[in-house]
Amino acid sequence: MKRRPFPWHIVVFLAPAVFVYTLFMVYPLVGSLALSLQNKTQSGVEVFVGLQNYLALFTSENWAQPFWNAFWNNVEFFAYHMLIQNPVGLFLAVLLASRIRGAWLYRTVIFTPTILSVVIVGFAWKLILNPAWGISQGILDLLGLGHLNQPWLGLESTALPTLSLISVWQNIGIPMMLFLAALIRIPDELIEAARVDGAGAWTVFWRIQLPLILPTAGIVAVLTFVGNFNAFDLIYATQGALAGPNFASDILGTFFFRTFFGYQLQPGDPYMGATVAGVMLLIILSGVLVYLFAWQRRLQNIQF
Repeated sequence: MKRRPFPWHIVVFLAPAVFVYTLFMVYPLVGSLALSLQNKTQSGVEVFVGLQNYLALFTSENWAQPFWNAFWNNVEFFAYHMLIQNPVGLFLAVLLASRIRGAWLYRTVIFTPTILSVVIVGFAWKLILNPAWGISQGILDLLGLGHLNQPWLGLESTALPTLSLISVWQNIGIPMMLFLAALIRIPDELIEAARVDGAGAWTVFWRIQLPLILPTAGIVAVLTFVGNFNAFDLIYATQGALAGPNFASDILGTFFFRTFFGYQLQPGDPYMGATVAGVMLLIILSGVLVYLFAWQRRLQNIQF
């Protein structure tokens, strides 16, 4: 039997991408994880400490409270996106897939905030929500809701929900477009056959469209999870590195930034910063593995 030649052409085409990915992704990742396992003694000597940094992050008096505060804030930030952004994005996608007049215009208007700079979005919303001279006061007065005017970004109870909703507004175009692409791929014959049988819009969605776009829903959920637990820019642009007021809007991204680079007169700690980054990696990796495991189980159930 003649032996197949080694596929050198595959190696040639993949080598540049693998090299760049290794240089800018794998190497820094491994270096960060290695840094999280080290620390400096009082004499300034760098030593291997194993998992002591992680233990300190979870349990010590200085690190545990700000870390868990940032973690639960991040969970809340993610929940707003999962419970508001993705369902509303799906609803908008279903409307646009029904071929309403001017659908292209609605798609453009809804998706436009996604491509705006986060710095611009944060600054604009700070101006809008300013309780003294922001336009939100005039709008609320016009609607007879002037009593609701308050410093939404300046109160501990409202800062994080407000920022979460701003992020939802900016990024809702992404799940909408992904859901819309999945809905468009559904054959028209299935929809028409269901309508001939007397199925209404809700039945068509629940029995035909939703089951067929479940893989896309899983991908959207994973992208939302990864994006939210990597979030940083909007909080930093609106509330600064301290994620005020009183760390009420602090999430893992801003906590990592302060820990690694320092803030005000507090010097940065690269070892604990790398530890925070390692925990963020483990959280994101765990979420992705759960999705992959659930998807594999679904494929096995379909096969049987």
